[in-house]
Amino acid sequence: RTFIHQVPTAMAESNEAQPRMLWRRRFAYITIVFLIVLYAVVSNFLINKQMLKEFLDNVPNDYSQPVADALRDLVSSVDEETSTDEENNNGSSDKKLNILLLYADDWRFDSVGYLNPEVHTPALNRLATEGMLFTENAVTTSICWISRACLATGQHYARHQTIDLSSPVPFHKYWDETLFAKLKDNGYVTGMVGKWQPGPMRPWMFSHMNRYGGFHYQGENHITDMNERDALDFLRNKRGNGDEPFALFVNFFAPHHKDGSKEQYFPQKTTEHLYNDKNITFGPTCTEEAWEKMPPFFTDTNDGRVRWRDRFSEPSKAQMMIKNYFRLISGVDMACGKIIEELEKQNLIDDTLIVFTTDNGYYLGEHGLADKWYAHQESIKVPLIIKDPRMNKNLIGTRNDEFTLSIDLAPTMLQAAGIDVPDRMQGTDMSRLYRFKDSAANTNEAWRRSFYYEYPGIPGNTGHIPVQALVQKDFKYIYWPDKDYEELYHLPTDHYEERDLARNGTMNETIAVILEDLRDKFKKAREDAF
Repeated sequence: RTFIHQVPTAMAESNEAQPRMLWRRRFAYITIVFLIVLYAVVSNFLINKQMLKEFLDNVPNDYSQPVADALRDLVSSVDEETSTDEENNNGSSDKKLNILLLYADDWRFDSVGYLNPEVHTPALNRLATEGMLFTENAVTTSICWISRACLATGQHYARHQTIDLSSPVPFHKYWDETLFAKLKDNGYVTGMVGKWQPGPMRPWMFSHMNRYGGFHYQGENHITDMNERDALDFLRNKRGNGDEPFALFVNFFAPHHKDGSKEQYFPQKTTEHLYNDKNITFGPTCTEEAWEKMPPFFTDTNDGRVRWRDRFSEPSKAQMMIKNYFRLISGVDMACGKIIEELEKQNLIDDTLIVFTTDNGYYLGEHGLADKWYAHQESIKVPLIIKDPRMNKNLIGTRNDEFTLSIDLAPTMLQAAGIDVPDRMQGTDMSRLYRFKDSAANTNEAWRRSFYYEYPGIPGNTGHIPVQALVQKDFKYIYWPDKDYEELYHLPTDHYEERDLARNGTMNETIAVILEDLRDKFKKAREDAF
């Protein structure tokens, strides 16, 4: 009887406890969901969102279904936002990036290991796999100080007009609108080490500067080792307390030759062993036949031909010269590797835009010439690697074949710093090419399809001939203004620019139409450069 009386009592107590248990279970579900959502939002990791999705999919229909539906909507919106972020790789971030520019001298586009396996550049090869390599990058003027003025101003020579380095230097009139001034005036700790050249330097131009030019050795010190030492000193001791962003410009002198020296190139002892067992291959236009195809006003007194005789006129001498040139390049590569390694040690690598490029290309005997200046690919194309924390992850390690230019460097760095680009700058922010899934095609404005090149010569130096050009992917139109002389090359079928379509019996009606069209485009491009 006692048992019979106890059963209804227990059942009643159980029925009274059910609502309390139900709310406890609801509260537990809601609490767990809230914690998972909070963790997913904070960490923004996909795995946490996936956990939340799976959890919500298993929430019983009668357990706070409105709350579950609201959370599903939240997850969906987070997914859409994250999907965009993954495509753009946080491209909308307003954070000011640190900036490291590794800027070498007289270094043509294919004198790097990732394009030429004969050249030893492991650090730059690695940088290319971690960033983007630009295979059609070019300077708008191929000579040291004018190209460096193009970097500072983001302008063509036609606009900045910096050729005479005696004071006052033309572009210094607009110093406040240069890359360097804009960064410093907007809170960046700026550092400049190594070669400068475009006019006298003033103490107020950079927060810290250690300028030196000279040649490969200063006493017992190799200039590349000095560049590396001073760059590391800035990163360790002079970049501020970490609250301010920094911009460091490392201006290597190498692999520039030493004027007036029989040996021309003096590598570091640490690279002297490289290339000893190699016979370096020269290009197909390193011949007398190619020299004879040059325009008739190219004579043996042309400075490019004079320097060719100093370096490449004999096979054994040519091998010595090119090996030492490559050794200097390998030395710069080693220095770049150590500077980037310092960023990694200080946990700065994910907050820093890294750019490697050079001031001009370089003839290594092609067309019977040495040095730079003229409009052939060897002279105007230079390496460019960019590693940017905002880079779309699907584009990391890829190559881009759009026309990028030396005048694009300043706008790109200013944009990474969150600084408005001055109206006088003529270049374009290159991050459009790597921050978005579909590269420049994902923007409202198409990327350039051609560019204007100019070399004004050196006043009073008859060994240098002014030249201008319009470069497209298909045709290159070259104009020698002092000679009123034209050349035309079809680059897809004439990579080495050996067959001038404007003469030598190749002119026909079709070529004549193309030439006339290119003349018009060239004139417009030249006008726009001012």
